[in-house]
Amino acid sequence: MLQGRKFVLAGILASTVGTAALAETTWDMSVVWPEGNFHTQNAMTFADAVKEATDGEVNITVHSGGALGIKGPEGMAAVRDGLVPIADILMSQQVGENPALGVETLPYLAPTLPDLALLHKFYRPKIEEIAESMNQKLLYMVPWPGQAVYSPNQINTIEDLAGLTIRVVDANGDAFFKALGAAPLQMPWGEVIPSLAAGTIKGVTTSSSSGVDGAFWEFMDYMNSFNWQASSNIVTVNLDAWNALSAEDQAAIEATAHQLEGQFWKNSAEEDAKKIAILEENGMTVTAPSPELQAALLEKAKPLWDAFKERVPEAAPYIDDYLAVRN
Repeated sequence: MLQGRKFVLAGILASTVGTAALAETTWDMSVVWPEGNFHTQNAMTFADAVKEATDGEVNITVHSGGALGIKGPEGMAAVRDGLVPIADILMSQQVGENPALGVETLPYLAPTLPDLALLHKFYRPKIEEIAESMNQKLLYMVPWPGQAVYSPNQINTIEDLAGLTIRVVDANGDAFFKALGAAPLQMPWGEVIPSLAAGTIKGVTTSSSSGVDGAFWEFMDYMNSFNWQASSNIVTVNLDAWNALSAEDQAAIEATAHQLEGQFWKNSAEEDAKKIAILEENGMTVTAPSPELQAALLEKAKPLWDAFKERVPEAAPYIDDYLAVRN
């Protein structure tokens, strides 16, 4: 599918690289989330800041809602192949390109923002290495709020998950919910609402942000705030487009990304509380797992860490180094 769109979108990068000698460079940025989503708003803030930092020499146009035709799992391949010069990408959906991109989504490995920040100290160089191997540069990365479990019924015990057809994002989620006795189905965001409407799935694991984006109260009654999985978006730029910039513009963009990333993390934390309130206002019951359920979930999660390290040995040192400090 990506290959088939090269002739439609390749002109985006060609025109971008072709403007290197001119005063202005224009990048079209692919974002699959709707315009109101906080990741999309972050991207728009970044675009405005880049324009200012480069004195108008680099202009980024944010295309939200998948308007450029790039689906979530295609994000890094699209940037690599020059279908788009820059994109906001859900990293956990890129494990088909490199399984080491799935580290942070291991269940309960980094369940809080401080945990995730610590993990990234060890893990980010690997992400940057993978991005470079795929002809792109990592500019910034921002986590989603903690991953909840949306369901038609309240979940008080693991047994309450038995047989629940639930959308998950990646292989780690698939393995975890199978271990919990549910029936997970991997799918990108664009397929979630149609699948709920058709009854293909009865539950969804995702953030509070996506719960509001999808008006989940129309399909389910409960949001169970498990916070079982970390999940970040990465913004990457095609290296050909990047290398066509002046050194001054590159430095300005890197400084802008670094400066804004901290604020974008704060936006994520604030987003969670705001969107949970909206879910409750629309009639959803928001619950947290009891200590007993929390312990049972962690017991099911930990064996998956070792299984992942065996399956993806190149990722093992980053997990081990993080756990040595966290513990």
